Amino acid sequence: MYDVIVIGGGPSGLMAAIAAAEQNKKVLLLEKGSKVGKKLAISGGGRCNVTNRLSAEEIIKHIPGNGRFLYSPFTVYNNEDIIAFFEGLGVALKEEDHGRMFPVSNRAQDVVDALVNEMKRLKVEVRLHTAVNKLLMDDEKIYGVRLESGEEIRTNAVVVAVGGKAVPQTGSTGDGYPWAERAGHTVTTLYPTEVPVTSKEPFIQSRELQGLALRDAAVSVLNKKGKVLVTHQMDMLFTHFGLSGPAILRCSQFIVKEQLKSGSAPVQVRIQSLPEYNEETCFQMLNKTIKEEPKKAVKNLWKSLVPERWLLFLMERAGIDAQLTGIELSQEKIRNFARELVAFTMDVHGTQPIEKAFVTGGGVSVKEIEPKTMASKKKQGLYFCGEILDIHGYTGGYNITSALVTGRIAGMSAGQQ
Repeated sequence: MYDVIVIGGGPSGLMAAIAAAEQNKKVLLLEKGSKVGKKLAISGGGRCNVTNRLSAEEIIKHIPGNGRFLYSPFTVYNNEDIIAFFEGLGVALKEEDHGRMFPVSNRAQDVVDALVNEMKRLKVEVRLHTAVNKLLMDDEKIYGVRLESGEEIRTNAVVVAVGGKAVPQTGSTGDGYPWAERAGHTVTTLYPTEVPVTSKEPFIQSRELQGLALRDAAVSVLNKKGKVLVTHQMDMLFTHFGLSGPAILRCSQFIVKEQLKSGSAPVQVRIQSLPEYNEETCFQMLNKTIKEEPKKAVKNLWKSLVPERWLLFLMERAGIDAQLTGIELSQEKIRNFARELVAFTMDVHGTQPIEKAFVTGGGVSVKEIEPKTMASKKKQGLYFCGEILDIHGYTGGYNITSALVTGRIAGMSAGQQ
């Protein structure tokens, strides 16, 4: 008999096991894979973006999927507590751009090792290669788990920390959703977020822009009336199947939601290569450069504005012969080119599948979870934390913050149960 069983050895599960064991409880952690912390070890490009130092308000802004649910948990345990926790375990952290916190060593494995050693110190029992088949429950409460092997283990509390469906090679294959439903929970529609997008535009199919990166472009997603749903100004990349890069990953969930609304109709994306200009000011700027060097071929005159491949591509779209000099161009063509530079618009037709996404959208409805304890409102002794919940943020330490905070609170509460 265990006081607490934690299912899943990712960030929220490890945090939950530690928090429960700190209360001198007998804790068992079950992990179906060959080791714990697999996703942690590859996160942040192998450096592990442990959390983010921005204010709670800012962090919640970067969690467009039900981030507001976290206001209450943050009063119990927050990002500053996460930083203190890891530094207390001997993992020194440093702050990088946009508040992102990394281990000074730049090694994600140091983060995993610190958590594993802390579990050992607290005598958490860990069983690897151990898959759970179902939760054992009666009408009121959870009383144990049944393993795939058929073995049944009794407990007072179960913390479900099995992740979502993104990055399945780390073990998050959606195991927990049917368990949640059997316990009476609603699982909202699952969809990919932070995912590259696909396009059937002829210039994507012909791969003529493949590998082209645009720095600090403002990328907007438009609804079917042409209204801007969201804009992210960051780097982006053209690929052989569509678009990728940070700006695109952040826009992707808005594309997915728009397609869910419209029955998968193509969605328009607008790329503003020169975010500081509008069409009129860009048009004036182009004319000014022509006045300064009237005899220069426009492809040389404008080559510092944007990468050359993009410049030539947009000139062609505007019907401009790149060899001509500025004074040989009609004002109409210069205006067309200005429009392409500040409001190039293309259709996207979908995203890569959820398995290729960084983060799962949708999950166990947060309306059915007690925010200060992570306890199920449907079954006594059941707790949820991490990505199985219907909470999702942008990349940059926001999802892991949510996982560590909800994990910590689930483990603390399960230990007190």
